[in-house]
Amino acid sequence: MATAMTRPDLAPEPALDPLDVSRAEFFRDDTWQAPFEHLRAEAPVHYTPASSFGPYWSVSTYKPIVEVESLPEIFSSEVGGITLADFLDPAIDVRMPMFIARDRPVHTAQRRTVAPAFTPSEMTRMSDGLRRRTATLLDELLWGEEFDWVDTVSVELTTQMLAVLFDFPWADRRKLTFWSDWAGDIESVKNEELRLQRLQHMYECGAYFSQLWNGKVGQPQTPDLISMMIHSDAMAEMDQMEFIGNLILLIVGGNDTTRNTMSALAYGLDKFPDARAKLEADPGLIGNTTQEVIRWQTPLAHMRRTATQDYELQGQQIRQGDKLALWYVSANRDRSVFGEDADDIVVDRPNARRHLAFGHGIHRCVGARLAEMQIAILLEEMARRRMRVNVVGEPVRVAACFVHGYRKLPVEISRY
Repeated sequence: MATAMTRPDLAPEPALDPLDVSRAEFFRDDTWQAPFEHLRAEAPVHYTPASSFGPYWSVSTYKPIVEVESLPEIFSSEVGGITLADFLDPAIDVRMPMFIARDRPVHTAQRRTVAPAFTPSEMTRMSDGLRRRTATLLDELLWGEEFDWVDTVSVELTTQMLAVLFDFPWADRRKLTFWSDWAGDIESVKNEELRLQRLQHMYECGAYFSQLWNGKVGQPQTPDLISMMIHSDAMAEMDQMEFIGNLILLIVGGNDTTRNTMSALAYGLDKFPDARAKLEADPGLIGNTTQEVIRWQTPLAHMRRTATQDYELQGQQIRQGDKLALWYVSANRDRSVFGEDADDIVVDRPNARRHLAFGHGIHRCVGARLAEMQIAILLEEMARRRMRVNVVGEPVRVAACFVHGYRKLPVEISRY
């Protein structure tokens, strides 16, 4: 009897693992909720043996993520980095250390260097300028005409804030957005040409900042991040790659996260009109709404850790060297923590502040206060103008499992 043969070029594609939640299309199409709901219910610590990023464990519920984040000596940020992507091909990639991807003691010393930029007193000092810039931008918007909220409001406000933080030339501030987008694009790991482009842009970023750095060497300290690095023992002698790495961290941390929450507040409040009406009736809810929108959006979907030793997590045996994805985006929808309405925006949710969007433990976002202040001031200035954002078309979302955000969001504004 003849045996059927399959031509190699016509062989079927391997079946997609429905629980491989690293797939970009889940986030591009906003369909990530269902697979994560399944994971939380059936396998909160789940092993994916094959993905486009290699094998990894998905940690999808609140409690085990907090457990992992509380054990930084066992679950390292430095061994494999902080994303599922491995940018470690020596022919294409260059390691760019950054303090969020360092373990103690280096992490502690470098974090301590930049932390003074985000103290309560610094927030007070920066708040007037931030409010003035926000008010100016909102006053320039055209009522009743369609525009892209992402580029016009979210990107512009966060880029202006970054320019202030770095004492960056104002006319060139959109370079920060460009570099941030390339730095956060972990999908480029799958394409050699894109990896090379990414590396080139990171070098361009480093060269530009090196000029700014050199201009501040030997000068009195000023309250910008570059000057703080120069005047610190922990960061003054960084090599070029570590300098670029920490810049990228601060740019992405200050840009992608805040800007995508600003986009989420426009999209999400339109999606949940009852919540929006409650907020419009009571501006005293703005502080809590800020936390709730950060929780609901979760602008960085995951952080990665690598096990430095064998460890049992929720009954699953993690082996030394295993890669874990801590899915903040899923933990922030954990019904055991946030209730049965965890998928909704609830502006008076009593425990909204418990979200994990900023991480947990020693790596919790150093700029969290600034992000919260930017979002709250935007909501306050919108309330002052009785401004309502009406979504008039589907958003274009980031197609990636790391930065969880929006490329475009068509809106019109009206008064309530």
